Amino acid sequence: MPTVAVFDTKPYDRDYLAPAALAAGLTCRFHDFRLSAETASAAAGVVAACIFVNDRADHPALEKLAALGVRHLALRCAGYNQVDLPAARALGLTVTRVPAYSPHAVAEHTLALLLALVRKIPRAHNRVRELNFSLAGLVGFDLHGKTAGIIGTGQIGRLTAQILRGFGMKVLATDPAPSAEWAAAHSVTYVALDELLTASDVISLHAPLTPATNHLIGPATLARMKPGVVLVNTSRGRLIDTTALIAALKSGHIGGVALDVYEEEAGVFFGDLSGTILADDELAQLLTFPNVLITAHQAFLTHEALSQIAHTTAENMRRLSAGEPALPNTAL
Repeated sequence: MPTVAVFDTKPYDRDYLAPAALAAGLTCRFHDFRLSAETASAAAGVVAACIFVNDRADHPALEKLAALGVRHLALRCAGYNQVDLPAARALGLTVTRVPAYSPHAVAEHTLALLLALVRKIPRAHNRVRELNFSLAGLVGFDLHGKTAGIIGTGQIGRLTAQILRGFGMKVLATDPAPSAEWAAAHSVTYVALDELLTASDVISLHAPLTPATNHLIGPATLARMKPGVVLVNTSRGRLIDTTALIAALKSGHIGGVALDVYEEEAGVFFGDLSGTILADDELAQLLTFPNVLITAHQAFLTHEALSQIAHTTAENMRRLSAGEPALPNTAL
């Protein structure tokens, strides 16, 4: 039975991927540590290496995988900015990903963060647990009648827009490849980025990370936003310039921020750092703001999404180990 090396695993990875791999005729060798040039040797004797968002599949790591005879790098996520794709191609490595895995999971988490932030649920919950039933300082605002801006209208962005329309919000959107048919069907209006920034009460990011979108939200774009705007990011951490965001929070220009991703999350998110000193000063500072809500990259963490991720990843590893083509739209 072919063996695959699975890097950066947590209990939920094992719970879902192990049975899916077994059903595909594969054995998993699970590793807690991440893939890097220093750990690539753990893939000796396997047909594929399986990685997640914070593994480092740079040229040195890929070179070591190729030297070990690995020919398939399977990403159990949609994003692939952690992979040196030109190097992978040059080394003869096939790279696959999971382009869709219950976009509802991420869209619904986006709304969970937004509602929790604007209605101050975490603060209220903490008070009640201490038997403090005062409502002072817990005034929120209605989403109904406000304007939401969606940056990126892939599957997740579209679903988020549709849910926000259900709250009675006016929804603006921007995307390099707008879908007029979808927008007309859901009463969404495509506008230029600048108009979205200046008109929106809530802005939600759903764009991929590319050289063009790196720090898309920075000093200039933050300055263009309405005073008191609420910013939500469940997409990619590096879409936001954290230094500029902190400055905008300090000035009071930004009304609130909800993040499920963070640009320097590698080495922090997915681990238990309780009882230690957080070395990331900017993340530590963000955690002090009462109008900032952060979850640790958990938007994907639903039964449905994990099941789809495991199935797609295992099936691609089975196919490529058998000399078959990857599933449609999954090879990079």
